[in-house]
Amino acid sequence: MSDVLKQLTEVLEERKGASPDSSYVASLHDKGINKILEKLGEEATETILAAKDMASGAAEARAAVIHETADLWFHCMVMLSHLGLDQEQVLEELRKRFNISGLDEKASRQN
Repeated sequence: MSDVLKQLTEVLEERKGASPDSSYVASLHDKGINKILEKLGEEATETILAAKDMASGAAEARAAVIHETADLWFHCMVMLSHLGLDQEQVLEELRKRFNISGLDEKASRQN
């Protein structure tokens, strides 16, 4: 599974230096963090709406949830790339959280 994320990370890094006219990712980097965050927010909203549709029983919504979640993850990775971070750092954070109660982990962030 993480092979796809590794491949995507490599592609995103390559596209950072591409001409904005030749690549969607390059055009996002060229427009800067505010545009990337705008797209991230848009995709988060679309994912939420698709999930609400699926929860209310809309049959075609399953595919929409998957599609919109892929868009959301993609734009999260573009943001990470723009900030000089990558998927492995996020995966490491998730690994650290195994065997820790979600309630305990959340409480520790409030201290």
